[in-house]
Amino acid sequence: MNFTNILTHWYSVNKRDLPWRHTKNPYQIWLSEIIMQQTQIKQGLPYYEAFVANYPTVFDLANAHEQDVLKLWQGLGYYSRARNLHGSAKYIVNELNGKFPTTYIELLKLKGVGDYTASAISSICFEEPHAVVDGNVYRALSRYFGISTPINSTLGIKEFKKLATTLLDTKNPGDYNQAVMEFGATQCKPKNPYCIVCPLKDSCVALQKGKVNELPIKLKKTKVTKKHFNFLVLISEDKKTVFEQRTSKGIWQNLYQFPLIESDNEIVIDAFQNHPLVKDYFKTTDFSFSVFNNEPIVHKLSHQHLFTTFWIIDVKALHIEGIPISEVKNYPTPILISNFIDTFGF
Repeated sequence: MNFTNILTHWYSVNKRDLPWRHTKNPYQIWLSEIIMQQTQIKQGLPYYEAFVANYPTVFDLANAHEQDVLKLWQGLGYYSRARNLHGSAKYIVNELNGKFPTTYIELLKLKGVGDYTASAISSICFEEPHAVVDGNVYRALSRYFGISTPINSTLGIKEFKKLATTLLDTKNPGDYNQAVMEFGATQCKPKNPYCIVCPLKDSCVALQKGKVNELPIKLKKTKVTKKHFNFLVLISEDKKTVFEQRTSKGIWQNLYQFPLIESDNEIVIDAFQNHPLVKDYFKTTDFSFSVFNNEPIVHKLSHQHLFTTFWIIDVKALHIEGIPISEVKNYPTPILISNFIDTFGF
């Protein structure tokens, strides 16, 4: 049984009709690959369409303001992708005279582009024989060949890349790469895969040995840390508030938020006004306040869980420069802040 031929045929019959599959334009393929990283199709598709509509060429993206790019990205998470996307567009326009890289080696020079993305773009757009290995590919290959090497280990990364390369259809690398990714996404799914109708069921090692739900194997993740976030939503008599841009390195870099006080433990409402961190921020206890959410809102990130409380602070006048409340929605924010703004009704 020929794994490669079967998958390519399966793809020709079962592939989803997605907009980036109707083009070989490397800019649009690049957009789709970056947006869909760690994102489901149904969530990422509207963002892809919005980026193509707002920035139809790499020149348009390069000339955009970062704040506008981040605002359009809002809700997708992993905001470094958006910053890298914007930075790479500027690099292509300013350093490459607007000519999109056409080789795997040149693509790797773009911020945020690693082996997987460079392999995908170079094979789909330029027929370069580079095999893709993403989560879907790891899962399909691990199950079909019965490989128990952890996919997030150094050995596993090398082993699966080597195997993927040997399976690659070098005469039609773009379609094959899309086929194996599509197969992992829609057929060999993480949970409850449709093994009974799988075209590879007769030779799948995991199915024969009853290990479908055990593969692929991943090393245990690093311990998730817990943080308490207290956002101070200041509202003055002239309807202004304070909105700050996060300039430090991190996943929310350059996004906007209300003033933040981080604490080791939850700050209870009875102790809020006299809490040392709060007193240090206001330099006074002369303000009125209420808690917006009685129970902390838990915002889960890959490496930490944020237990979040929004404090509504009514003041006569702001002690630092503010913005009209009506303008808050114009700024790019983390989804945690965006959801609060929508719920609170600014």
